[in-house]
Amino acid sequence: MIIDDDRPQPPAAHVVGQDLSHLSVADLRERVDLLRAEIARIEEALRLKDDVRNAADSLFKF
Repeated sequence: MIIDDDRPQPPAAHVVGQDLSHLSVADLRERVDLLRAEIARIEEALRLKDDVRNAADSLFKF
């Protein structure tokens, strides 16, 4: 079986800066929900990394 790696990749669900004029109101609301969920996920990752850094800092304070 031959796999064609040059095939175009499907577009991402959202690309920052892309033209939104062709999207419906429902599509735009769906994207807002998607982006809010992604922001929450990123903020949680930041919180976890801050917790690890704070724990490490407390171990190495003299």
